[in-house]
Amino acid sequence: MKNITRMMQDVSTPVKAWVLFQSRLDEHRRYVESYSFDSKDRPISAHPLTKKESVTLANAMASAQEINSRFLHYPGLLPPHVLRIEPMGTSYALWYTPPQQVDLHFVSDLGIPNGRASIPALLWKAEKKKLTLHALAETTERPTLESSLYYAPFFNVKSSGAVCMGTVNINIRDTCKLEEFMQLWERYFFASSFSHLMGGHHPTKGNTVNLWKSLVNTDKPFPQQQLIKLPTKIKDLIV
Repeated sequence: MKNITRMMQDVSTPVKAWVLFQSRLDEHRRYVESYSFDSKDRPISAHPLTKKESVTLANAMASAQEINSRFLHYPGLLPPHVLRIEPMGTSYALWYTPPQQVDLHFVSDLGIPNGRASIPALLWKAEKKKLTLHALAETTERPTLESSLYYAPFFNVKSSGAVCMGTVNINIRDTCKLEEFMQLWERYFFASSFSHLMGGHHPTKGNTVNLWKSLVNTDKPFPQQQLIKLPTKIKDLIV
């Protein structure tokens, strides 16, 4: 209760604002004014930016840029399975994983046992709070911009490829490095329990429940013929 009270009392208030003015006749003529705030949070004391305030503003912007530059950072050459990283703006990473065996978890209502199963090659596109997943037909070769996309053959994935993470707590730091970022998303996805199809979307050509029943706890490779091809390619995911 004390923590809740403290959080309610901890209200942020404005202390300083900077406003950029631009000439209506010449867009290149600009200057910055600094504002303080009174006890009622109203802007007061407008004045041209002082040297000290300029330094404060520059330091604040530099700190934000430094945080952005550390996000998705990778020391050295990028690993071959990484196709693209975009650390600025809507930051994301795009990578693929080859066919492999992984541990899968299913809710009991599906009647599918938990266990290891073969999965196809996958294309991952992840932001800090969002994951998009597609399957690939490639088995050994590195995909290209022209590689076709297929529905990811899993429950909890929309036809768009967006993954419903349910109650999984996504916790990715602003300074998260690339390798950790990819490992976290793969762990989040495979550690969650598959529970349902999304909006009537059927991600495989056959019965998805029966497909996974036939694969879990066996050495059978994933049947590529079960994948449904999309009209989109990898290049369509790059923004």
